[in-house]
Amino acid sequence: MNQHLYNLMPTLAAAGGEHHGASYWGLLVHIGIVLILMFLTMSWAKKGFGERVFKNKWSQRFEQVYLFIENMCVGTIGPHGRKYVPFILTFWLVIFFGNVVALFFATAPTADLGFNLGMALVAIGYVQYEGIKTNGLFGHLSHFAGPKLGLALIPISAMIFIIEVISELMKNVSLSLRLYGNMNGGHQAVEAMNLLGGDYIPVGGFLILIKLLTVVVQAMIFTLLTCVYLSLVTHHEEEHAHEGDHALAHAH
Repeated sequence: MNQHLYNLMPTLAAAGGEHHGASYWGLLVHIGIVLILMFLTMSWAKKGFGERVFKNKWSQRFEQVYLFIENMCVGTIGPHGRKYVPFILTFWLVIFFGNVVALFFATAPTADLGFNLGMALVAIGYVQYEGIKTNGLFGHLSHFAGPKLGLALIPISAMIFIIEVISELMKNVSLSLRLYGNMNGGHQAVEAMNLLGGDYIPVGGFLILIKLLTVVVQAMIFTLLTCVYLSLVTHHEEEHAHEGDHALAHAH
């Protein structure tokens, strides 16, 4: 590898997070990837390439990714978690590929706080929508008030309600800051180590394995927490599903 390029790559990776256009470029990159995959899939399906394209080793690897996300949804949310697989899988792919971009390029979507906050708002907003859809508006709001304490303890219920609402809003901050801190922190660490090595020794390149682990872990944490939040607001639906399964079993 050319020595100049070898020295340049960690430096470019360290510069991420300082470019305000990272979110816009990252969004365009992800949209482009999705459109290309959709076009290729439709083209392959029409030309009868099913055996060669959809049953090769790469297709099997992506199938394992899908099964991993499906097991996460079902194991965390419950049997009805399968309907959330497309939503969670989309988040995982966006975050994973955004993190991979952060390994090699100066601008990365997940190293930008605005991009991460946008994803967090979508995730938490969808959680509220599912909670209202499952429990009704007043049922979902009563969830923030905690257990029923009676009329004499209404002030305590009101205080719990305010605390829970603030906690729900802070989920947006925690999801976005956690991802931003890890990805941008990786850039800063590479930059600091490159300064120790000078212009000809890319010391920061030795962090590539640790950053690669961070790529996978951060994508999993964001999606796993989203699954946990969905399970908290849709647990009644899960109970009804179990009751239906027991009733069906007794009927047979």
